[in-house]
Amino acid sequence: MKQLITLQLCLFFIVLINDESIGQDVKYSLNEDLLYAAVDDHLLALDLYLPNNNPSPNLIVWVHGGAWRSGSKENPPLDLVERGYAMASIDYRLSVDALFPSMIHDIKAAIRWLRGHAEEYGYQSEKIIIWGSSAGGHLAALVGTTNGVKELEGDIGHHTEESSSVQGIIDFFGPTNFLTILNQSTPHGLNVRVPALALLLGKSVKQDSANAILASPVFHVDPSDPPLFIAHGNQDVQVPINQSLELVHAYEKNGLKVTFEVVYEEGHGGKRFHDKELIDKLEFFINDIFRE
Repeated sequence: MKQLITLQLCLFFIVLINDESIGQDVKYSLNEDLLYAAVDDHLLALDLYLPNNNPSPNLIVWVHGGAWRSGSKENPPLDLVERGYAMASIDYRLSVDALFPSMIHDIKAAIRWLRGHAEEYGYQSEKIIIWGSSAGGHLAALVGTTNGVKELEGDIGHHTEESSSVQGIIDFFGPTNFLTILNQSTPHGLNVRVPALALLLGKSVKQDSANAILASPVFHVDPSDPPLFIAHGNQDVQVPINQSLELVHAYEKNGLKVTFEVVYEEGHGGKRFHDKELIDKLEFFINDIFRE
C-alpha cells in the first residue's frame, strides 16, 4: 500500500513538472548544423538562433574563441538573442587543421552564405554585425577591418556573388597586434600565446613578421572601417588590455566610431561580461548601426 501511494505521488509530481514546463516561454528557435561550405574533408557548419518575438530580426555573427586551436560553435552568448536579435554561431577550421588565413576565409564564406539564405530564414542581412571573444574577438576584428581585402577573401562556398562585408564589430578581449603582444604579455600569457601563434601562422612571429602583420587588425584600419565596440577586463592576464587600447587608438586616429568598455575586476572573460549594464551599452551600439 505504501509503495502504491509513493508511486502515485511520484506520478503527480512528474505531471506537475511537465505542466509547468509547457507554460514556459521559449525565447528562440534553433537551426543546428547548417552546412555553409566544404573544404577538402572539412565540413563547415553554423547554428542559427532565431528569436520568437521578432519576425524579421537583425543578424549577429558569433565567432568562438579557443586560442585558434580549439573551441566550437556550441553555447554562444545568447544575451542579444533574448533581446530579439538573430545569431549565427559558426565553426571554422582550427589552427590544428589549417594555417592562417584559412579561418578568415571560412568566416567570410559563412557571412556570404548567411546573406544568400536570409530570405529563407527571415532575418535581415543588409547590415551584419560580427562578434567574438578572445581568439574569436581577434578574428571578428580582422574580418571587420578587411572588408573587401582580396587577399583575405577566399573563394570557398557557393555564394561567392554575395558580400562578406560586415557593418559593425564587437571585440571582447581579442589580440589585435601580433608584433607587440608578446612583449606586453605576462609569463602566463606567454606560455599560451607563443605556441598558439606559431601554430596559427606556421612559424614564430619573428620568423614571419609579414604574416603576423597581415593577421593583425591594427594594420588594416582605415577610414572606411565599420564601427567598433571593445570590452576588456582590467585584470586580464591572458590577453593584455593594451591590445585593445592599440586598436582603439588606430580607430581614433582614423576618425572612426569606437566604444571602449573596461570591465573592472574581471579577467579573461567572466560573468561581468554578461551584466545588464554592459549588454545595454552593447545593444545601444548595435541599434545605432541599424538605424543609420
